[in-house]
Amino acid sequence: MLLKILLFLLDTICGFFTLALLVRFVMQWVRAPFRNPLGQFIVAVTDWMVRPVRRLIPGLFGLDMASLFLAWLWQVAYHGIALGLSGVLAAVSLAPTLVVMVLALLELLKIALYLLMGAVLISAIFSWVNPYAPMAGIFNALTNPLLRPFRRLIPPVGGVDLSPLALLLLLQVALFILAGLHQSVLPAIL
Repeated sequence: MLLKILLFLLDTICGFFTLALLVRFVMQWVRAPFRNPLGQFIVAVTDWMVRPVRRLIPGLFGLDMASLFLAWLWQVAYHGIALGLSGVLAAVSLAPTLVVMVLALLELLKIALYLLMGAVLISAIFSWVNPYAPMAGIFNALTNPLLRPFRRLIPPVGGVDLSPLALLLLLQVALFILAGLHQSVLPAIL
């Protein structure tokens, strides 16, 4: 019972920082403004770890690789500690270390897909309720690059944009694929 509580707390902390770092990465990638409550919160939560790492890991093609690396590293730490505490990783060797790294990458992709799904849903809600809300522009900036190809293929039906539904379906399929990959990686260490 105590181990489950400890793993829950560890998952919550690592997941929070992973999500915050991914939001920072995506906001910089799509060039969303940081001069808003969400951007200021993300910078305040992640700046203490991103700034020192940026000295070691520079950006690549305008992408904040330090934030992405740190997000992955939080997941590596979680999976390494979780598998170590549960007794699955009895000894440190190359194979379990690689499996932990792959599991962390798959978890990072899963969190990124959930982040995109949440952004699409919030953007759609803003478009229905108040498209001129101060935060609507940020979510539009996050989702427009992904929705643009769907909007070219799917015309509005009765004035309703169905492209978010198509993107959400595609993201859900990607989550199913990731779950299958996750299940295929786990037997390698068990």
